[in-house]
Amino acid sequence: MSISLTRYLVEEQRAKGRIPSELRLLLEVVARACKSISHAVNKGALGSELGDVMGSAGSENVQGEVQKKLDIIANDVLIEANEWGGHLAAMASEEMDSIHVVPNRYPQGEYLLMFDPLDGSSNIEVNVSIGTIFSVLKKVSNNTAVTEQDFLQPGTQQVAAGYCVYGPQTTLVLTVGDGVAMFTLDREQGSFVLTQENVKIPDDTKEFAINMSNMRHWDAPVRRYVDECLAGKEGPRGKDFNMRWIASMVADVHRILTRGGIFMYPWDKREPDKPGKLRLMYEANPMGWLVEQAGGAATNGQQRILEVQPTQLHQRVSVILGSKNEVERVTKYHLERKA
Repeated sequence: MSISLTRYLVEEQRAKGRIPSELRLLLEVVARACKSISHAVNKGALGSELGDVMGSAGSENVQGEVQKKLDIIANDVLIEANEWGGHLAAMASEEMDSIHVVPNRYPQGEYLLMFDPLDGSSNIEVNVSIGTIFSVLKKVSNNTAVTEQDFLQPGTQQVAAGYCVYGPQTTLVLTVGDGVAMFTLDREQGSFVLTQENVKIPDDTKEFAINMSNMRHWDAPVRRYVDECLAGKEGPRGKDFNMRWIASMVADVHRILTRGGIFMYPWDKREPDKPGKLRLMYEANPMGWLVEQAGGAATNGQQRILEVQPTQLHQRVSVILGSKNEVERVTKYHLERKA
C-alpha cells in the first residue's frame, strides 16, 4: 500500500515525536506549493494559470542575477501559500532583499522558512531539471517582532530541510533529522507518495561534479583533487572517474543522493573577497544537512558547512558535498595547504 507524504509525517510525529503538528502542517503547505510550481514548469511555453513562465523577467535579484519569470512566479507561490497558515513567523528567499514577515492579519507561528524558489533556472528554456530548495528553523528569540537576526542560525539548528526536483518525475526529498525520504508526485492522485526511505550515499565514488570551465580560477587544493581524478587508473587514485555537471544544484545533489558522487562549487579567484558562489542559508545548509543525513559529508573546505555561523542573510559559501571519503579528501587537501 502506498504511503502519502501526509501519512508519513503523521507517523513520524506519532512514533518518534520529531515533528510537532505545526511543523507537519508547514511541510504539507510547502509540498502543495511545490506541486503548483511543478505544474507551471511542466506547462512551459504553453503557459499556465500563473501566467507566461518562459524567458527573462527583465529584473535582477539581490545577488545581481537576472531573474527568470519563473523565479518570480515560484517565489510568489511559496509566499502566498505559506503566509496565512499560522505556522510561520517570517520567510526569507534568495530572490528577496530582506525577510518577509507574516502580515498582522494572519496568526504568527514559531517557525522561519527559507527557500531558493527555483534553483537552476538558467535551465528552464533548455528543458533540464530544476528545483526548489527549502529550510526550516525555529524562532529562538522571545521578541514579538521578527528581524533578520532571528534567521542567522547555523545549519545545525534546522528542524526540517528538503528540495523538490522538477524533472521526468517531480520528486520531493525531505529530512526532519531522522534520515532522508523521497516522495514522487503521483499526478493522477495529486499527492506525493513515499518511494524511498533511509536514503544512503555510498562512501566512495567514481563521479565528480564541478564546472570545469572555471579550472584556471580554482585554488590549488581543488585543482589537485580534480587533476588526480582526471589522471584515472594511471594516476594516484588508481581508478577512472566520470565528470557530471548539470548547472542545477538540485539535479546534481539528487544524482548524488541516488547513486553517490561529489559536488563542488568552490571559492575561486574571480571574486576573491567572497567565500564562494552558493548561498549558505538557502542552498548549502539544507543540501548539506540532507547529504549528512544520508551518510555523506558537506564542508566549505575548512569546516563542516552546518557549523558555519551566518552573519548575513545572503551570505555565500564554498561548497564541497557528497560521498564521505571524497569530501574528506578534498577537505584534507585544503587543510594541508593551510597548515
